[in-house]
Amino acid sequence: MSGKIRTRYAPSPTGRMHVGNLRSALYEYLIAKHAGGEFMLRIEDTDQERYVEGAVDIIYRTMEQAGLSHDEGPDKDGGFGPYVQSERMKTGIYMKYAKQLVEKGEAYYCFCDKERLASLKTEVVEGKEITLYDKHCLHLTKEEVEANLAAGKPFVIRQNIPQEGTTTFHDELYGDITVENAELDDMILIKSDGYPTYNFANVVDDHTMHITHVVRGNEYLSSAPKYQRLYDAFGWESPVYIHLPLITDENHKKLSKRSGHSSFEDLMEQGFLAEAVVNYIALLGWSPEDNREIFSLEELVEQFDYHRISKSPAVFDYTKLKWMNGEYLKAMDFDRFYALAEPYLKAVIHRELDLKKIAAMVKTRIEVFPDIAEHVDFFEALPEYDVAMYTHKKMKTNADTSLEVLTEVLPRLQAQEDFSNDALYAMLQRYVEEKGVKNGYVMWPLRTAVSGKQMTPGGATELMEVLGREESVARIQKGISMLQEQR
Repeated sequence: MSGKIRTRYAPSPTGRMHVGNLRSALYEYLIAKHAGGEFMLRIEDTDQERYVEGAVDIIYRTMEQAGLSHDEGPDKDGGFGPYVQSERMKTGIYMKYAKQLVEKGEAYYCFCDKERLASLKTEVVEGKEITLYDKHCLHLTKEEVEANLAAGKPFVIRQNIPQEGTTTFHDELYGDITVENAELDDMILIKSDGYPTYNFANVVDDHTMHITHVVRGNEYLSSAPKYQRLYDAFGWESPVYIHLPLITDENHKKLSKRSGHSSFEDLMEQGFLAEAVVNYIALLGWSPEDNREIFSLEELVEQFDYHRISKSPAVFDYTKLKWMNGEYLKAMDFDRFYALAEPYLKAVIHRELDLKKIAAMVKTRIEVFPDIAEHVDFFEALPEYDVAMYTHKKMKTNADTSLEVLTEVLPRLQAQEDFSNDALYAMLQRYVEEKGVKNGYVMWPLRTAVSGKQMTPGGATELMEVLGREESVARIQKGISMLQEQR
């Protein structure tokens, strides 16, 4: 196929964008941009029963957040519009092309009612039970068809697929695939409401919009022969087909809404970064030449070669995504990190504390923003804790040694004017040297007393700096009381 590469993302406005759909959009974007081509957005809303109010806004918002800027679309006319199928239908384009196929004998009017269709026998094809239409209306004379149309009898237009022979199409990943025509149904092209079916509109739009590469999930492999027959019937050059592997959950089942993270919006609500999600989804079925895992969108454009897409199912590993998101947070500019983290901090901490210092402590310790709560909740209020936490074999501390340290350090903290991290650390280092012990012997009981937790985002002096003298002293006094009660 010569000329500029043109790809399209053609979602149906039926709700949130599934990660599989986002991957298709991403790969289509990368294929076009890698080759200096054009990426189009087309809205396929011919299935009015599944249309969800507000879903078009979700598509635009998701594309924008993911950084997938389209060159053409409903809001960017590139000369191939309209870019919304319901608007294209009003131009008569689908009926025009369907009638061309009727004239060629490649399609026909079907007037069968629901009762007759329900009486047709079913067959098992590729493990699925389907009803194959029996071509009853193909045998109507031209006069019978015209009489039915003149009488206003409801109809659909069906594709006329021969019952003999085979159909072959080529996929870039799967190679040549040949199927028996007897396995193909005479699919409907124009529905009784006048709307084109998804399959027919897809082919007409891709051709008339000069789409060169079609990327979609491999669940459409079974439909590809029907598409190919339409291209052949019209005498059109078929596009390059790239069918993507299935995305499964950790149990190797198809990723479903029940997983809780099947859509882009689910992941945004769970505190993930859009760029981390895009990076991760790019690797669901595609691998670079080296073992590198972290890519910006610009780097993906440079590196992406669709021939390196795998045919094997890709496992959506939620734990791996969280790890990758954490890597993005660690590398993030602090000002941006704080702007994103602040709402999560304020949801937990209502006291007047230096939230920027707390944010700096958690920046390298969290994987997603909601993790912040469990790391910082003790700043708001000291939790209930067991004095057994003061015992630490590695630090060589126990209840008695901790009580001694806290009792001796308390007056020094009460007298300490400079309560900054550096000043506190210097003061405690002098105490450590006087005692002739290691740092942990002193810092462990202090950190336990001011946090009530085994794991904290910062050390004892960092926590005390944020908490301030009054709160730190009060918490240490409580620790002393708890230890004394245990004696």
